[in-house]
Amino acid sequence: MTTNQFETQTKALIDDLKSVCANYGLGNDGNEFKIITQVFLYKFLNDKYVYELKQLEPDLAKAKDFNKALEKYSNDDLEMLTMQISENTARIAPKNLLSRLFKQQNKDNFADIFDETLVSVAKDNIDIFSVLTQGGEKVVLFENLSKYVTDKKDDFCKALVNKLVGFSFEHIFTQKFDFFATIFEYLIKDYNTNSGGKYAEYFTPHAVAKIMAACLVTRDDVNNVTCYDPSAGSGTLLMNIAHAIGEDKCTIYSQDISQKSSALLRLNLILNNLVHSIQNIIQGNTILSPYHKQDNGQLEQFDYIVSNPPFKLDFSDYSADLDSKANKERFFAGIPNIPKSKKDSMAIYLLFIQHIMHSLTETGKAAIVVPTGFITAQSGIDKKIRQKLVESKMLAGVVSMPSNIFATTGTNVSILFLDKTNTKDVVLVDASNLGTKVKEGKNQKTVLSEAEEQQIIDVFNAKEAKDDLSVVVSYDDIKAKNYSLSAGQYFEVKIEYIDITAEEFTTKMKGFESNLESLFSESKSLEKEIQNNLKTFRYEK
Repeated sequence: MTTNQFETQTKALIDDLKSVCANYGLGNDGNEFKIITQVFLYKFLNDKYVYELKQLEPDLAKAKDFNKALEKYSNDDLEMLTMQISENTARIAPKNLLSRLFKQQNKDNFADIFDETLVSVAKDNIDIFSVLTQGGEKVVLFENLSKYVTDKKDDFCKALVNKLVGFSFEHIFTQKFDFFATIFEYLIKDYNTNSGGKYAEYFTPHAVAKIMAACLVTRDDVNNVTCYDPSAGSGTLLMNIAHAIGEDKCTIYSQDISQKSSALLRLNLILNNLVHSIQNIIQGNTILSPYHKQDNGQLEQFDYIVSNPPFKLDFSDYSADLDSKANKERFFAGIPNIPKSKKDSMAIYLLFIQHIMHSLTETGKAAIVVPTGFITAQSGIDKKIRQKLVESKMLAGVVSMPSNIFATTGTNVSILFLDKTNTKDVVLVDASNLGTKVKEGKNQKTVLSEAEEQQIIDVFNAKEAKDDLSVVVSYDDIKAKNYSLSAGQYFEVKIEYIDITAEEFTTKMKGFESNLESLFSESKSLEKEIQNNLKTFRYEK
């Protein structure tokens, strides 16, 4: 079976699970995403465990009936086998395997059996597969799912199980990032919208994620590094950079205020063989209470940081708490003021940029999505940040993206690249004229072709100046332009010279003179008309 065929089958499974939810009154319900993602994950973990057992025991791999063959193994034998399985694989007790669950579907109170199975798997894997909250609570893998259905709970759980048993992930565990990135996006596409309120995570477009990763990871010998996202969402940016480095060569760290996003990020890590990093996924408020710290209480520092932070958000509730002695260094450029109206337009991204600058190792690199207005603002916190980037020589460059690269927002965005080792020139790319406009629902979106993405990556990494696309400038050049990071302000203005004869020159000049005379004459007649009209005005009570 080809990867494309399997991808189609996997998407069909997701559609089937959504169909079950719809049939039991949960279509577009706020809890539907919990059911879909958790049931999908249970199936994935079940199949991964079975696959690993078969790798260790040829007899199980050859068996016509896996479950019958498994029953011949004692608990001690299974325990010994399970100990040899990698930590990336969840431990599934025999009683909690999907095949055993399927056999019990006609028992009374099957919904209770279903819930107990999932909760038991979560409990058995609590140490490795739990997301931690800021307060130290463990958010486990699964919960009781039947509670979200009002009637016919047994039938609902039975319908879910029946969709799962006719499908197997076993053929696909050797596949890599691209396959699972597509599946993950399909799995969460209906749940990754702004329906979650002000903390909703917008899906970072592939082009942006790809360009960020490819411009940050430029060497093949990167090893044993840390990657961090202080506003991780569902992890698109982290997955791209981990894939560029190699999942086994990096450790992921993240924090995000959204419970939903943290659950989706955990799912993404599991699908992409990054289970070892789940313990570093924190649900909490990065700006108010950054979680990742060193033993001395200072903020942890990371080798690579990627972020698409919220641009505007009302943080007036805790704004005063940020103005503390402990934060003086972190928020060196200042904390945005609370406006009298439109508090939800407070520029929280400025705090994220400062936090990221403070969280880089001595040789660290970062890529941050910012509103394009940030790169030219002539005063305030924006300018102070750019000044520090230039004076500290930690700026690698900027890529200004086409408008509507995000279908969900009309804000023009740029990618700000930091590199604490870049003492030389800075590359500024203006990609605003690239891309093709397409309709996505009611919105218009700009899509970059693969060739255009590669063109941006190539000129950035080679620090190449290209007409109307990129320019290479020194830190002194940037100072001279009042710290502007807009490529357009550095492009040379080209004047075209055309050879013409003396007669052609005379003809052109006469044409200009004639045009000017007629314009002046028209202007005089308009002046007279206006003066005459003014004389007709009378004062009336």
